[in-house]
Amino acid sequence: MAIKSVKVTLNGQSYDLTYNSTSKKYEATITAPGTTSWGQNNHVYPLTFTATDVAGNTKSDASKTIRVKETVKPTAAITAPTNGSTVITNKPTITAQFRDAGSGVLKSSIVLKVDNTAVAAADYTLTDVSGGVDLSYTPKTALMDGSHTITASCSDNDGNTSAAASVTYKQDTTPPELTVSQPTTPTNKAACTITGKTSDTTSSPVTVKVTLNGTDQGAITIDASGNFSKALTLKEGSNAIVVRSTDAAGKYSEVTRTVVLDTVAPVFGTITVTPDPVNTGGSITITVEVTDA
Repeated sequence: MAIKSVKVTLNGQSYDLTYNSTSKKYEATITAPGTTSWGQNNHVYPLTFTATDVAGNTKSDASKTIRVKETVKPTAAITAPTNGSTVITNKPTITAQFRDAGSGVLKSSIVLKVDNTAVAAADYTLTDVSGGVDLSYTPKTALMDGSHTITASCSDNDGNTSAAASVTYKQDTTPPELTVSQPTTPTNKAACTITGKTSDTTSSPVTVKVTLNGTDQGAITIDASGNFSKALTLKEGSNAIVVRSTDAAGKYSEVTRTVVLDTVAPVFGTITVTPDPVNTGGSITITVEVTDA
């Protein structure tokens, strides 16, 4: 009997094959499914062939399968620290997201680097989420203050590789240096000037705030060498002066000075001189009462 038709079914779609008189075979050019076969059994689509002769007899063959791969790359993103940020801990928690809506993220392909040094897979944690994988990593060894760069990438199960994600952040765990050289105490001058010097190698520029008895004394100018000064007016008695230097990371150093203003002169009481009169060359005893508030 002659063959009436030959068909192939792929992913629920049936296609007719045409007889080629030259090759003596049935042939067809069809379009692959738009979805990767990774989610199918054994990661392949089954092909079912059905041949029918003119008498109506049919025969099926399902021995063939086809692997269909996606071409869309997965994505990688670093979610913490953020690019351009400043952190104040030397073991910051690093988090990243890897996403692929097709064949899924291949976990063994994930590469995380800190300052171009790869992090061992055993040192970070992976969590399955909808559409991909989340990563969390905390360095075991403290990082040095300064600039750090993190990169992350992955591949999917169909062999597509993501673009590398990259962020650069600054670490500052050290407060600025601060010295206060003036004023001294006690003093009899209400007008005084507080002077000092501050610097921070990691997170310049710094700002300086001065409070006198709890009141902010306003803007402080710092020169290129870190020197600063501020004129103050003291009140009679004890004065609390607090100087705080804060860097761009929010770390600060603080110096407190207590300056006593005393403008009251000493008061004399009884003064005695004995003997009076006294002979030439004789001894004189002087007694003075003097007090100071």
